Amino acid sequence: MRRQTVLAAVSSLALVAAAAGPVLAQEATPLAVGDSVEGEIADGDSTAADNAWRFDSYAVSAVAGQRLEAVMRSDAFDTVLEVLTTADGEPIATDDDGLGDGTNSRLRFTADHDGVYILRARNLSGLEGGAYTLSLAQRDAAPAAPQPSSIRLGQTVQGELGADDAEADDGRPYDAWTFTARRGDRVSISLDSEAFDPVLRVGRMEGDVFTELETNDDGDGAGLNSRLVFTAADGGDYVIRATALNTASAGAYSLSLGEGPAPVAARSIRIGDTVEGELTDGDGKSAAGMPADAYRFTGREGQRVRIDMSSDDFDTFLELFDDNRTSLANDDDGGPEGTDSRLIFTLPRDGSYVIEARAFATATGDYSLSVSEVAPEKPPVAIPFGRLVQGEIAEADSRDNDDRGFDGYVFTGVEGQRVQAIMRSGDFDTYLQVGRVGTEFTALGSDDDGLGEGTDSRLNFTLPESGQYVLRASPLASEGKGLYSLELIDRGPQPRPGSLLVGSTARGTLTESDAAADDNSFYDAYRVTLKEDEKLVIIMVSNEVDSFLSVGREKDEGEFEALASDDDSLSDTHARLEWTAPSDGVYEIRAGTFQQGQTGAYALIVEKQP
Repeated sequence: MRRQTVLAAVSSLALVAAAAGPVLAQEATPLAVGDSVEGEIADGDSTAADNAWRFDSYAVSAVAGQRLEAVMRSDAFDTVLEVLTTADGEPIATDDDGLGDGTNSRLRFTADHDGVYILRARNLSGLEGGAYTLSLAQRDAAPAAPQPSSIRLGQTVQGELGADDAEADDGRPYDAWTFTARRGDRVSISLDSEAFDPVLRVGRMEGDVFTELETNDDGDGAGLNSRLVFTAADGGDYVIRATALNTASAGAYSLSLGEGPAPVAARSIRIGDTVEGELTDGDGKSAAGMPADAYRFTGREGQRVRIDMSSDDFDTFLELFDDNRTSLANDDDGGPEGTDSRLIFTLPRDGSYVIEARAFATATGDYSLSVSEVAPEKPPVAIPFGRLVQGEIAEADSRDNDDRGFDGYVFTGVEGQRVQAIMRSGDFDTYLQVGRVGTEFTALGSDDDGLGEGTDSRLNFTLPESGQYVLRASPLASEGKGLYSLELIDRGPQPRPGSLLVGSTARGTLTESDAAADDNSFYDAYRVTLKEDEKLVIIMVSNEVDSFLSVGREKDEGEFEALASDDDSLSDTHARLEWTAPSDGVYEIRAGTFQQGQTGAYALIVEKQP
């Protein structure tokens, strides 16, 4: 389908921006709260890799804390719903048969930030399809979380999930139980039910926030029931959440807490060694109950080690523990070949560490395991603003925790300064990250293909405070090597919003020097002064960019709080938003783009609702 250049309704308002040719239809169809649509999975729809399944995509605007429920029904196929923060990202929530009436789906999720989410409506597998219905609704506030009941070591308790229970962010009801453990204690937890498919979650409370540490759905040899062996990293109180795989589930369950099995006995291995091993049914068992071998080595603080495990007999899995058997890191398929594993880790302290080598699922067979030291990271070199730097990713370069070679560059900036880094390469798919100078690099921002020209990167970032920052230039994949160019640009402070009178029209052009949102899309900001309950119609049209409107206000420390937004309510590329001011004050209207990197002319009109 081709997009219309300008709708007749828009032309009648004389809001035509600079002329442009038609562009391809956007993949995600807008879906607002309260909408119900009819769709069809059919030939021509998007497909996953290897034709694993077909899907339609919908764009959902939400604000932080908003609780949403999507329901998908079909008599033609088994439905699945997924929600993502970006069209090419990983799902943050998924549901298959959550409606509880067969193969229909009900996905509940809570928005963790203001913005646009992608709701993917698809089939379970293959290229089957047919008609479906999809609806989106806002859910009421969750029931108050209860005080957890206590459970003691050696105790079995009975409980029941029901409609009045507290709910997690994914809409699943849960009961909470608390127990006390000492540092290094290993406990065995069992959750059984004949009424629903149980799921165990173990974590700690930080104020009102539950931080999950371990989870299990179907324990080995337990059918649909859950089994978990948990090792306490620190002494104190821990929380068990007894919940269900399906949001519609309810019924009785039993929960047991016992002493955990002894950890797998560890053999000695030195850094630099390679061993040939074999998993057998007679081996010790991992916390998940799978055959596992364990190896202990000694390292020093700051030392970077690489652990490789390969096998022709099974899909390998590696996990690294400290000497108290507290998990530090794990890897499934990080190795260079298919299902092999590779884990790169910087040791936090002097002492002993334990490697657990096993299969991803219950499997046995021969394997090879090696432990080697990775050269320390090279210190970053200074990069000046405005100068093009030529570099090369090669075998001798530093490696990150995902085994990518990288070059590090350091620069100094001030709070509020906007910087832009552009990386190009004809040899590999580029990837840029920015973080603070420190002993352990943590990315504060990143970009893969933001330049919009293929596999080159453009990272826009506003410095949160004054000081030194590190820019990492690397390939997206671990095997990437070759030449690249890198330029760091000072874009100055964030532009201040202009002013706009209600009833007027603003015409502007989005450029690379404009303000950038969190997703690297450009926008112009306009401030309007409104009275409580004043109703506005806000329209943005453009033939050169995919319009995206948002309205909100400035919170403490200059943070923008979005109150409403719209993408394509007027047409495929034109936005229209009806909005009511909640109180007297100054509000900010942002005229931006749905996709990052777009620039071009637009027209913005703000009128009182008739």
